Amino acid sequence: MTGSQIAMLVAMAVYLFCMIGIGIKLSEKNETVGDFYLAGRKLGPLVTAMSAEASDMSSWLLMGLPGLAYLCGLADVGWTAIGLAVGTYLNWLLVAKRLRRYTEATGSITLPEFFSNRFGDKKNVLTFIAAAIIIIFFVPYTASGFAACGKLFHSLFGVDYHAAMIISAIIIMFYTSMGGFLAASTTDFLQSIIMTAALIIVLIFGVTQAGGFGAVMENARSLPGYLSFTSSYNAADGTATPYTFITIISTCAWGLGYFGMPHILLRFMAIEDDSKISLSRRVASIWVILSMSAAVLIGIVGLGMSKVGVIETLTGTNSETIIVKISQLLSTFGIPAAIVAGIVLSGILASTMSTSDSQLLAASSSVSNDILVKFLHLNISQAKQLVVSRISLILIAVLGIILAWNPDSSVFEIVSFAWAGFGASFGPVVLLGLFWKRANKNGAIAGMIAGGVMIFVWKFLVRPMGGALNIYELLPAFLIAIVVNVIVSLATAAPSKEITDTFERVKAM
Repeated sequence: MTGSQIAMLVAMAVYLFCMIGIGIKLSEKNETVGDFYLAGRKLGPLVTAMSAEASDMSSWLLMGLPGLAYLCGLADVGWTAIGLAVGTYLNWLLVAKRLRRYTEATGSITLPEFFSNRFGDKKNVLTFIAAAIIIIFFVPYTASGFAACGKLFHSLFGVDYHAAMIISAIIIMFYTSMGGFLAASTTDFLQSIIMTAALIIVLIFGVTQAGGFGAVMENARSLPGYLSFTSSYNAADGTATPYTFITIISTCAWGLGYFGMPHILLRFMAIEDDSKISLSRRVASIWVILSMSAAVLIGIVGLGMSKVGVIETLTGTNSETIIVKISQLLSTFGIPAAIVAGIVLSGILASTMSTSDSQLLAASSSVSNDILVKFLHLNISQAKQLVVSRISLILIAVLGIILAWNPDSSVFEIVSFAWAGFGASFGPVVLLGLFWKRANKNGAIAGMIAGGVMIFVWKFLVRPMGGALNIYELLPAFLIAIVVNVIVSLATAAPSKEITDTFERVKAM
């Protein structure tokens, strides 16, 4: 191992030890299950905003987005980023405050528990279905994060993939099981800062190595369709492919996923003061726009660097390693530069870990609180619930390690599919539950199941037909789930007076 590699490894090790230290330090603050899963509803506005967005973006921000921009230009990444930016803002604007108030009014500490409390589901059938959906989609989603960490260390230092993946998983599992939601949110806040630093460093260094911003843009303009929002650059044959209106709508539909993301909605539920949500909304929206813009620019700059020969030309999924390649180049400029490169690579780790810890927490709460306590009605003390919660988290992490064992497993296809699954299953139920008094339990159950099933149907049966049907499965599944929810709610008995009175009370807050 070279001196530069050692310097990068030391910087990354310091980062990982800091995450462990935070988990140990905050473990003493978890006295109840509410503390473990919602940090006692005491998150500050900045931590709420930045931890929500860090847990949202995952390694897609520092790997997937720059890689796609590198290969195809602006259209695909541009419309995706626009959809995500709009979805982020609307989620904070429409959902955050009312969900915070509603979950406190109903005493709900998890999203599945809120569904049952909101619709008067005494048998907690909604809780069970929602918890099952969370486990189905989050366990492989978490596994994809473990796999990304293993691949990163293997590609950089030649470390055995399985060893690197297991160690990364253990670190994430340790600080999350020790510190709970507060540790996950605090580390996510710090990780968002590291991710921001990584984007800035890579962008500035990349521009200088590519010969300046003018040279970067000149190269981009020379490629057919590369800077267009209505066509996409085809690197295989150097031509432009039309980007149709249907494709634009399909791509923008990514933004719908926010309304159903458990790990993001939990941040809304945990903020200490709902009057501060407007500040969190502004911070989160600005960070999302700036960070995604920087990530897209890095892809364009990276292509300019390949043009002048300072880094190799990347093809296919290798384009997702563009920031890794730039960091490796940076590390060749001496030990101080290698340490900075280590910080950049820690940003990639941070983007992955900030999502995995939140997913682990949401999945473990589904097992311990929602299924064992709420659905199966196990009568256990708060202290024992904390132990069960931590054991559940560890077992889910072990299952994630098993699923991530294959180093050739796809990371970003899983992310896309799970995002659609949560968006279609939970998004319509959240929106209708918060804003439509007539919504009832039967409609919520039918809509949730319809959304989840349609994700599979559209993905594997309808979308392969191509043509106008070749759209992201989230959009049709989301619309069908809303329609089913409304029809079934209207066709069955109206909610009880107790349920509607709570709705009106929260609405008037």
